Amino acid sequence: MAAVRRNKRVAAAQPGFLPFKSSLDDNSSAKRRKRVNKNKKKSWNKFSDIQDVEEFLDDVRLQERATGGLISEKADDSLFFVDTGETDVKDTQAQKTVKKGKPSKPLRIDLILQPDSHIPAPKNVLAFQQPNAKKQRRTSARAAKLAAMGVLPRREKLLQLRSAAAASGVPVKEHPEANNNPDRAFYDLWSAGTPETADPYYLEQTKKKLVKRPDRLNEKPSVLPAIEVIAPGGSYNPDFFSHQDLLREAHEVEVKKQKAEEKLARQLAVNEEKATEESIFKEQVQGLIEEEEIEPQEPEGDTEDTVMGPTATQEKKTERQRKKEKAERIKDLRRKVERQMIDKQQQLFQLRSISASVKKLEQRTKRRQAQRKAQQEAQKSMPRRLGRLKFQTPDLDVQLSDELASSLRSLKPEGSILKDRFKSLQKRNIIEPRERAKFNRKYKLKYSEKRAFREIE
Repeated sequence: MAAVRRNKRVAAAQPGFLPFKSSLDDNSSAKRRKRVNKNKKKSWNKFSDIQDVEEFLDDVRLQERATGGLISEKADDSLFFVDTGETDVKDTQAQKTVKKGKPSKPLRIDLILQPDSHIPAPKNVLAFQQPNAKKQRRTSARAAKLAAMGVLPRREKLLQLRSAAAASGVPVKEHPEANNNPDRAFYDLWSAGTPETADPYYLEQTKKKLVKRPDRLNEKPSVLPAIEVIAPGGSYNPDFFSHQDLLREAHEVEVKKQKAEEKLARQLAVNEEKATEESIFKEQVQGLIEEEEIEPQEPEGDTEDTVMGPTATQEKKTERQRKKEKAERIKDLRRKVERQMIDKQQQLFQLRSISASVKKLEQRTKRRQAQRKAQQEAQKSMPRRLGRLKFQTPDLDVQLSDELASSLRSLKPEGSILKDRFKSLQKRNIIEPRERAKFNRKYKLKYSEKRAFREIE
């Protein structure tokens, strides 16, 4: 910067320098300069008169802004022109056409916004920078060096192999052959030559192939748009009916919240029963009086001793009774088998009713599948549980009828763009719902008394 000022000062000292504005300050020379000791650096800036230097620099800056450089360095053709009194025919015709039509005078706002400085804008260094430019230059230089030596890059080799395979007409196998296949062609890995065809097994074992991206990674976590359009009732000058719809929606949300709070209060309410004298006396004598054992009363009338349960004595069955029970069991089994055969024969005559019931089952299954699919589609637009916290829908930004602004100037902003974007990311299942981190003090506070505190009485 100092070198530029020195060059400009030298240029101004030349006999051909023309100042843009004349400084006629005769009184400045008449003033008597104050004699000050300048041995210290502090007094250099304080008592040094640099008014002439500042005026010169201001004049140079003004010439650069107005004319784009120093006037003394400009050519005569750019500063003066010869007026011969002749006008071009084309210019007169253009002026006539302009006069006939509407005037082409620019707007004042456009004139105000036009730059009035002839100094070119500073060069944006960041616009010409490229990330990893040095590494790219090294890579390109190395590729040029290898190309001069006759070594081709891997991509070009693969393209040549693919074109050679397509020209030869050899079908490319989708799956590589097994290693233990005896009919597999032998390939020498250490040979100097290149393979004639692009073998998939060779490409997989000796080349680096890109991993196929899974299809599930291309699916969006939610079908909701990134920016949701607000309801028409939320504009600064809404329609009456749309505004009432928005108010009704906000009212329903508040009613649900109030019902939830009332339900919680009912569940946590304490049963407040008034204490009586009898209840107070029972509480006071609790544990002091032994309760009398109440003996069970026997039923009146004649009672007979009955023996039941495992203590009852069972009589031993005779051989005849056992044979009779066995014959009855065999008859029951035969009767059940015959009944099953009859039922199967009867099903032949119930084919129509069976087919109708099967159709009903199929329809019910299809209906349930459709409901399940609709439920899954609806869940795509709903926030999922990604963490320990549950997503909470933000409150609606709504204004009452008496709070609506009459103009844009009196409109007050509501809500926060940052919070809306954060909630949108949570709603679209991109990030999990979070809460503000709590401050946990690692060490306890230690209080100490100072001397001034002890002196207070």
